Amino acid sequence: MASSPKNAEFGNSPSQEAPFRSSSLSVPQLKRGDVELLKREALHQGFFRLEGLELRHRLFEGGWSEPISREVHSRFDAVGVLLYDPARDLVVLIEQFRAGAIDDAVSPWKLELVAGLVEDGESLEDVARREAWEEAGCKVAALTKLHTYYPSPGACNEEVTLFCGLVDCQGLGGIHGLDEEHEDIRVHVMPFANAWELLTQGRLDNAMCLIGLHWLNSQRASLRAASQQALTQSETDEE
Repeated sequence: MASSPKNAEFGNSPSQEAPFRSSSLSVPQLKRGDVELLKREALHQGFFRLEGLELRHRLFEGGWSEPISREVHSRFDAVGVLLYDPARDLVVLIEQFRAGAIDDAVSPWKLELVAGLVEDGESLEDVARREAWEEAGCKVAALTKLHTYYPSPGACNEEVTLFCGLVDCQGLGGIHGLDEEHEDIRVHVMPFANAWELLTQGRLDNAMCLIGLHWLNSQRASLRAASQQALTQSETDEE
């Protein structure tokens, strides 16, 4: 029986389909120049800044919108790092109180990935390594960049860059954090299967954990194979 034209050209598997070629989405139709900022004012200035904006923007069907008022939470950019020990298939999560979750129905103490804000003069990789040490007492070997994303672009200008950091989990645990930042952080080291179960139960309810663990779920077999290959090569070199 002959294949249909679609199957003949693309195959039955998504991995065999033609690559995405929509130029209208690959290159944005509307850009920053299509927004007219009429007014910007500081509504509050503390550790973070709340700004009031008055603006108008071009419409998809042509012309301009009416003037619109918006509030934007202006934050520092942040870095998150999923700490993973491929030799032992272990994941490092941290637990700490979060003011934004104070009214959470379950608990305002959240299980998260190591993360921190980008300070002046720091590279993203520097932040990942610094926070891994400050929050988990952990030294990171190789870093792999996963994604840069806006957690909530409707109201916040923060960009988050997420890494996976390969580590040796032996001896990790305990309470960490900087006193001057009022940090009280408990470190949990667990098999990937346990972390994935927490995710499916809804206990890992923040974007960094969800994005990082879904990425690791698809990549951990290759990470573990590469780790085993490196260990075998090291043992061969020592002989």
